[in-house]
Amino acid sequence: MNTNIIPAKRIDTKVLLSTLWIVVMINMAYADILSLHIPGVFDEVAKTSVSTGAPIPQLMLVGAIMMEIPAAMIILSRVLKYGVNRWVNIIAGIFTIAYIWGGAASYPHYIFIATVETICLLLIIWFAWKWRNVEA
Repeated sequence: MNTNIIPAKRIDTKVLLSTLWIVVMINMAYADILSLHIPGVFDEVAKTSVSTGAPIPQLMLVGAIMMEIPAAMIILSRVLKYGVNRWVNIIAGIFTIAYIWGGAASYPHYIFIATVETICLLLIIWFAWKWRNVEA
């Protein structure tokens, strides 16, 4: 006798990966929005520009490109074929973790949100790594 009220249903891996990328993207945007409210944050961007030798517009372009990775992965996770999908999710996940912590701020909200993002990205990498093609 089945005692489950709701039958167990396996979540499609493509949907799971896409949903995790949505969580990552929202958290990345939210961390940036919260950071805008910190006094002196624009001075820190200017200091980063001076120390790296990169003009502020170029720094902003890099940030914009990095924000597009999760946005693209929301769609790509659903439409790419199995083999390519696995590897693109793994590589994009690793690359995004490196970006998040490579430019990490020491603000408590950033550390917290970056940790949530990292957990989601590690889940993406794990599920993509363990994913087996049932269609083959």
